[in-house]
Amino acid sequence: MNTLNQPHWPKPSSGLSRPMAWIGVVLLAVLVAVGLARWSGLDPRTPDAAVQWQRSLFFNDLPDGNIVVRDASSGESVAQFSGEQGFLRSTLRALVRERMRERIGADAPFLLIGRTDGRLTLLDPTTRQRIDLESFGPSNYAVFASLRAASEQATHRQP
Repeated sequence: MNTLNQPHWPKPSSGLSRPMAWIGVVLLAVLVAVGLARWSGLDPRTPDAAVQWQRSLFFNDLPDGNIVVRDASSGESVAQFSGEQGFLRSTLRALVRERMRERIGADAPFLLIGRTDGRLTLLDPTTRQRIDLESFGPSNYAVFASLRAASEQATHRQP
């Protein structure tokens, strides 16, 4: 029998190839490192800068679909948003959903906090949930940043 004309097929290996083994070792090392960091209580966030200003605000849906923003201390209307306002609505929905999950009513205002480093945070003091608004880009940041200017204009209009 002539073996030169028959194809020679390599035998399938029963184990992992070396590159796959190294990928597995690296993935396992990453999982262990992340697990140890979480277990030790390491907080990956940078500390917050000092508070420069803050506003307590209520956000209310109107029957026509608009959103009215009211100052919590004076009750005065600070701003009104019409149209879709996707980012504003989704941000508020996330905070309200957490309130509903914990069975907390809408009695407490949200805090809009401006920090000395220019960051802006929307905080729900009842659930301690926060949204760092600068993370969503300048146009979305501007939606909430406009509420500071609107609040300051409202306070300057009063005699």
